[in-house]
Amino acid sequence: MLINQCLRLPFRARIASCQVCRRTLTFSFQRNSTSDAAAGHNGNGPAPTVAIIGSGPAGFYTAQKLLREIRGTRIDMYEQLPVPFGLVRFGVAPDHPEVKNVQETFQAIAESPNFTFIGNVNLGHDLPLPLLAGHYDAIVFAYGASKDRKIGLEGEDKPHIYSARAFVGWYNGLPEYRDLGPNLTAGDTAVVVGQGNVALDVARTLLSSVDALRQTDITEYALDALSASKIKHVHVVGRRGPMQAAFTIKEVRELLHLEDVSFRSIPDELFPPDLSKLPRPKRRLMELLKKGSPLKENATKSWTLDFLLAPKSLKWSDSNPEKLEGVVFSKTKLENPADPESKIGTTNETQLIPTSTLFRSIGYKAAAIPGMAELGVEFDEWKGTIRHDGFGRVVPPENNDASGHGASIYCSGWVKRGPTGVIASTMTDAFQTAEAIVEDWKKRAQHFVGSAGSQDGWNGVHAEAVSYSLPLRPIHWDSWEKIDQVEKKIGKQKGKPREKFGSVKEMLAVSGK
Repeated sequence: MLINQCLRLPFRARIASCQVCRRTLTFSFQRNSTSDAAAGHNGNGPAPTVAIIGSGPAGFYTAQKLLREIRGTRIDMYEQLPVPFGLVRFGVAPDHPEVKNVQETFQAIAESPNFTFIGNVNLGHDLPLPLLAGHYDAIVFAYGASKDRKIGLEGEDKPHIYSARAFVGWYNGLPEYRDLGPNLTAGDTAVVVGQGNVALDVARTLLSSVDALRQTDITEYALDALSASKIKHVHVVGRRGPMQAAFTIKEVRELLHLEDVSFRSIPDELFPPDLSKLPRPKRRLMELLKKGSPLKENATKSWTLDFLLAPKSLKWSDSNPEKLEGVVFSKTKLENPADPESKIGTTNETQLIPTSTLFRSIGYKAAAIPGMAELGVEFDEWKGTIRHDGFGRVVPPENNDASGHGASIYCSGWVKRGPTGVIASTMTDAFQTAEAIVEDWKKRAQHFVGSAGSQDGWNGVHAEAVSYSLPLRPIHWDSWEKIDQVEKKIGKQKGKPREKFGSVKEMLAVSGK
């Protein structure tokens, strides 16, 4: 069974059905020294104390591997918000609860007596990042991609234009976007620029039955807005063709099977003449797109995949410069439409798609944390990634002697490789970084500059923060569990898995902090 399939199953079902999952996903962290001793070996001396920055999949899988491989490793996980799980909580679509089952694995990791969760601490702001270096043997940046890429059109920041990340965060309860308030009543047509899975998540949420969404953990304020929505058609637009699109078959199939939603067919000339010669995954996707959805004559909503269009400009109302009326696209041309990696060029032809609401979904990127440079971390602002050796060891800039900062520095997940892939690929990436840490610890490599076992971790960080009168208000795992319990209790009353708190203030009030 593929690990992507397993992650959609309930936790116990994964254990029963897949040997890989039993080996890599069900590592049990019991609260006793006996199981810790069995978790790995530490014949090389005192185990390291490691700070992991970020509590999403990259952070938790890095922690899992380290706790398993080096007996006695201490993990302190820092998180800006009072709640853990990152993209699993705030980025996975509400109607994909099977993907969120991975939180059970993370819960097991957090139950290790050598694991400490430190939430509600914004490193680089509440707490200077360089302060950590003197208290850890290793620091792992695993905080994901918190920004979105812009198209680059004039007027892109005006009303009725939203990033997919903001919209997804809004309906998933991310405090940063609690007050986004997207206007879904300005017209009956929306345009989504981008053709990845997140773009299809946006389209599916806009077109789904509100009654179906009520059974998910989508926020109540999002349900209210979607109930009042006037959007009946969604264009999902991309610069390339079907063969180059980034979406996967599962997300396409879900949209095709939506109740009361029809799909406008794709012109045959956009497909390769002989689909049978394609690799099986690509062939199945092309066959599905070509077939489309069953005829729904009485459908009140619809969607299209619009290919070979690159956004050129925005059209605003002559009478109201704040009112969006459409998007002008340049028509594009592929050198080889059948090649998934085909180069693309623009033509002189344009096409206007009338719309009152625009979503951009052309990718995420990470942002640097203030203080990184002092630790010898080189951050690529354009790519949104940290410079590393290919295995997760952070490589300092040339002529930069970072050997005196005290801790070895690593990176994991999207801030390491860029915002691509699914949870399973993040797990593989995180394991690679953890293996680099283990290798350096075993060899006492020059890169591993800390004197392993001598660092005091969070206790030392907190004591130093207090000495500087820094106003920290940390949330630990027991406080998160209080938030979790209340969210589930409120959700149960509404017939849904949970009702997420949409503000940090609400979270802190429930946590007792």
